[in-house]
Amino acid sequence: MDISKPEQRVLHLLAQGGRIDFEKDERGRIIDITTVTRDGWAWNGCSLALFAKLRRRRYIASHGSGPYRITRLGLKRVRSQPDNR
Repeated sequence: MDISKPEQRVLHLLAQGGRIDFEKDERGRIIDITTVTRDGWAWNGCSLALFAKLRRRRYIASHGSGPYRITRLGLKRVRSQPDNR
C-alpha cells in the first residue's frame, strides 16, 4: 500500500513527535484541526480531508480525548528518512 506525498509529510511530522489538536462543534464533530510540530510550531499542511483520510486508514488516533498522534500502523507505513526538514 502506497501513501501520497501529503500523507507522508504529515506522518513524518507526527513520527518526530508532533500532534494534531482539534476543535469540535456542539454535535461532537471535528470542525477545525491544528497540526503542531514537536517544537511547538503550527503547520498548515494538513487539511480536514487529509486528516479524515489518515483517521479512516487508522494511521492516526486519539486516546482519552487527547490530541491525535501516529499509531504503530502509521509508523509502519511511513518511509524512513533521516530527517524531513
